[in-house]
Amino acid sequence: MNDCCDLTTAMPDVQNYADTRQIAINKVGIKSIRHPVKVKDKSTGAQHTIASFNMYVYLPHNFKGTHMSRFVQILNSNEREISIENFESMLRQMVVQLEAESGYIEMNFPYFINKTAPISGVQSLMDYDVTLIGAIENGKYVHTTKVVVPVTSLCPCSKKISDYGAHNQRSHVTITARTNGFMWIEDIVAIAESQASCELYGLLKRPDEKYVTERAYDNPKFVEDMVRDVAAAVEKEPRIDSYIVESENFESIHNHSAYALIERDKRQG
Repeated sequence: MNDCCDLTTAMPDVQNYADTRQIAINKVGIKSIRHPVKVKDKSTGAQHTIASFNMYVYLPHNFKGTHMSRFVQILNSNEREISIENFESMLRQMVVQLEAESGYIEMNFPYFINKTAPISGVQSLMDYDVTLIGAIENGKYVHTTKVVVPVTSLCPCSKKISDYGAHNQRSHVTITARTNGFMWIEDIVAIAESQASCELYGLLKRPDEKYVTERAYDNPKFVEDMVRDVAAAVEKEPRIDSYIVESENFESIHNHSAYALIERDKRQG
């Protein structure tokens, strides 16, 4: 029989030591760990991609540290591909195993939508930056979806003062929505694209290029117009309880961006 002691038991667990500074930590954990995920796709059923995870818990003032390795164990203890269906259960598992009052998981990934060009009908993939954010606070689960949607914006002032042409640029419309039920990523993307001077496509033929150029020219918008119009569309969506809408124009005639933000909780009236 081996008389050697159990190394796991014998080694000191410094994280469990008491801390005397009386300062709680709002979020402590790991960032930028990648893992396969499966996301619901409105047209094909499911989409497989790679996500970057941030995982945090609340740390009371009397604990010196948290157990960082447990975050990785929790991530790997779920299915090989994490899905929306087990996102909440994984978050609740994390809070329990780390004995935390609150916990947060952020899952960022590229999401692809197959788009059809407006005239030629040629199809191509467009990628969108998506972040799913889950939080457990006081035992309650809250889900937020953040989608960055690239679009075209055309300057109304430039169109008004110029004899011909108007400067336009690629813009990012970002919608961060706290939902009261399931909402397709495609539906959030559609809200942003419908309010832009023109939406973007991965592949365009010459007739398509003519169409998107003229559509943007006929639909000029300042960054203020863009953010207000998107916010107005979000207001009409009953599945969204609260939101942040941002618009950033990467100006083509300046070396800076134009930016606007609207934030509102619809439940507060």
